[in-house]
Amino acid sequence: MTQRAIPAVFMRGGTSKAIMFHGRDLPAARAAWDPIFLAAMGSPDPYGRQLNGMGGGVSSLSKVCVLAPSARADADIDYTFAQVQIREAAVDYRGNCGNMSSAVGPFAVDEGLVAASGDTALVRIFNTNTEKLIHAHFPLRDGRARSDGDLAIPGVGGTGAPIRLDFLAPGGATTGRLLPTGRVRDALEIPDLGAIEVSMIDAANACVFVRAADLGLTGTELPDALEADPALLRRLEVIRAHASVAMGIAPNLEAARTIRVVPFIGFVAPPVAARTLGGEAIAAEAVDLTARVISNGQPHRALPLTISLCTAVAAGIAGTVVAEAARPGGAGGLRLGMPSGVLTVAADVGRGADGAWVARSGGFFRTARRLFDGRVWVGEG
Repeated sequence: MTQRAIPAVFMRGGTSKAIMFHGRDLPAARAAWDPIFLAAMGSPDPYGRQLNGMGGGVSSLSKVCVLAPSARADADIDYTFAQVQIREAAVDYRGNCGNMSSAVGPFAVDEGLVAASGDTALVRIFNTNTEKLIHAHFPLRDGRARSDGDLAIPGVGGTGAPIRLDFLAPGGATTGRLLPTGRVRDALEIPDLGAIEVSMIDAANACVFVRAADLGLTGTELPDALEADPALLRRLEVIRAHASVAMGIAPNLEAARTIRVVPFIGFVAPPVAARTLGGEAIAAEAVDLTARVISNGQPHRALPLTISLCTAVAAGIAGTVVAEAARPGGAGGLRLGMPSGVLTVAADVGRGADGAWVARSGGFFRTARRLFDGRVWVGEG
């Protein structure tokens, strides 16, 4: 097998890492991208480690971002996100990654796609997956994105420069509707499980939320404990597949099983004392909601940022299972207790002129860092 090299940058964005490509360096036909991304990441890998590529064996480390100048008047950059499956030869473009969204602005400036000067930059990002706009604000030094700073985020060692992400009108990113079923709460009738009460919300990415107590959980379980319970993960996947059909994402259960990225599934509980992956104690008073999320069949080590935003939006909609569990948030946003610590997310949610629920915006802070650049080698067959 011969190999060829493609220019690329490897970056951390929030609690994820991805290969960043310029669109100009990839084939014009989207169908030709999948073999490149699979080879670059080392998928499919029956061992689940992606040792033959750049992937890290977990969904948050098996990602690709493609960037190009935007032709839109309201955007500077077009950003396409690809979730590369680990054990399967599949690439999913159906959702966005909020964590990697934080790397897009710095990449665009440092690569010369967006001109910036002064102390701060604003990069207007159009995410092609969800057809939503994101504004990234971050500090500069000598015309380049700063990486050094005092912001610490749960799940990432050290500190970095703050990057503020504002998601504009995030509702309906996957399905076109903030409430895909038109209801804030539904009962899914699932064989062998009975009626499971859920809230299906679509903001930044679609997610189905269930009470931790209805699964026999406290909500404080850490990823290793969840992974050690395959029966629980199968049950969650069944609920997720039924929700996918109910939300109109998949036409049937068979198709739902092949659509791995969306909807995400999360379970929530009221504020409760817990321990993080690092062993630190989280007091119940330090959080407004306890949350865990399954991403691509794996318990997430933190929380996907798009689903953190979706959770904050759901908490602002009266009657959802999330709002039921959440302590009313303060002006600073909703404090989410999750495996890596506490994440604060702000969401502007209210009623529109017609009385329907509307998600106007959502935001949070992340850090990002360029790790290396050069060329990634992929096989040509």
